[in-house]
Amino acid sequence: MPYEFFISRRYMRAKRKQVFVSIITFISIFGIFLGVAALIIVLAVMNGFEEDLRTKILGIKSHIEVTASMNAPMKNYHVIREEIDKTPGVVASTPFIYTEAMVRGNNSVTGLVIRGLDTQSSPKVIHLGKVREGSLEHLNTIPEDALKELPDADRGLAGIVIGKEMAKNMGIFLYDTITIISPAGGITTPMGMVPRMKKFVVVGIFESGFYEYDSKLAFLSLKSCQEFLDMGDSVTGIDIVVNDIYKADVIARHIQNRLGFPFFTQNWMQMNKNLFSALRLEKRVMFIILSLIVLVAAFNIISALIMVVMEKNKDIAILKSMGATSTTIMKIFIYQGLIVGVVGTFFGCIAGLLIALNLQKISLFVEKIFHFKILPGDVYYLSELPSKVNYSDVVTIVIGTILICFISTIYPSFRASRLDPAEALRYE
Repeated sequence: MPYEFFISRRYMRAKRKQVFVSIITFISIFGIFLGVAALIIVLAVMNGFEEDLRTKILGIKSHIEVTASMNAPMKNYHVIREEIDKTPGVVASTPFIYTEAMVRGNNSVTGLVIRGLDTQSSPKVIHLGKVREGSLEHLNTIPEDALKELPDADRGLAGIVIGKEMAKNMGIFLYDTITIISPAGGITTPMGMVPRMKKFVVVGIFESGFYEYDSKLAFLSLKSCQEFLDMGDSVTGIDIVVNDIYKADVIARHIQNRLGFPFFTQNWMQMNKNLFSALRLEKRVMFIILSLIVLVAAFNIISALIMVVMEKNKDIAILKSMGATSTTIMKIFIYQGLIVGVVGTFFGCIAGLLIALNLQKISLFVEKIFHFKILPGDVYYLSELPSKVNYSDVVTIVIGTILICFISTIYPSFRASRLDPAEALRYE
């Protein structure tokens, strides 16, 4: 063990008259501990938010969306799908219909987004999350058990799948009937244009974990949606899933070049650009804000070292008289500052990782104890607190913190190394 390191360890153990210095040293260690732990936890939460949002958004929506320009219906979509499926990188595709409408049920009315899907090909492209009740397969054929419970007039109705939050808010249960009202393509009557209205049977209730989808989204079979909107054999567009989501923009350009005008492609990064840009900006801002905790602790290290240097003037003078060089004196106080930094960083890293890796369990425990919801689904995008530890972030935090601690030791160590032994021992 270098004797410089041995002396710096001895200086860490305060004598009775140096208790104040010891307290400042402890505050420095605790400040670095808090800063490192907070940075790891917050960045893990931000990474978890981004991944969870991306997973849920790309579950309901596809990686690439192909539509006709001017929002015109897409005809001959079978031929277009064949061209799309030939593109390298494309895993699967499915046609879809998109429209906005209103739903009426149990004396309540709300707006919703309807997506018509092909029950054969859509499971390869989109994932609704958990289907709590019923099944997507029942969109085509309502089960016999359910038909027996329906009135005779409703037994010929088509099925619809709605979100859990919509069902809860409207008081709708499985196999209830609801009425969809669509202003698109209104029907001409002697009284003027009236919106399209049709009754459907709720054959499934899904839960994506994304409040916006669970409260506003409903699914019809492609055929039922075409009949309801009088679209014939046309669709709104084609959803596509690719083998690498980070190459979706390149594959989308290839599809665009293959199809040409009047078709238009959008990848998931373009469709959700604002959301993910905001998340990345927030992550950077939180990193900067929480780094200030580490900087405050670094200033405490400077204060503690300056006070130690003042207390140890006599010791430094004796060491220099015995042949210690200025470099040796600098090393003693640099080691002392680094011990504070390494100890605080080590325990902060351990605490941060333990909390970040078990954050879901901790949040559930806190909710159970204090009887409140940390992330209300109707306020935030997600209803659960996600966490994902990115170990490259942890390495960056650890290296950055130790570097800041090292820089904070340079000035006090340099002042100690410049001490004149004769001046220090003059009055001893």
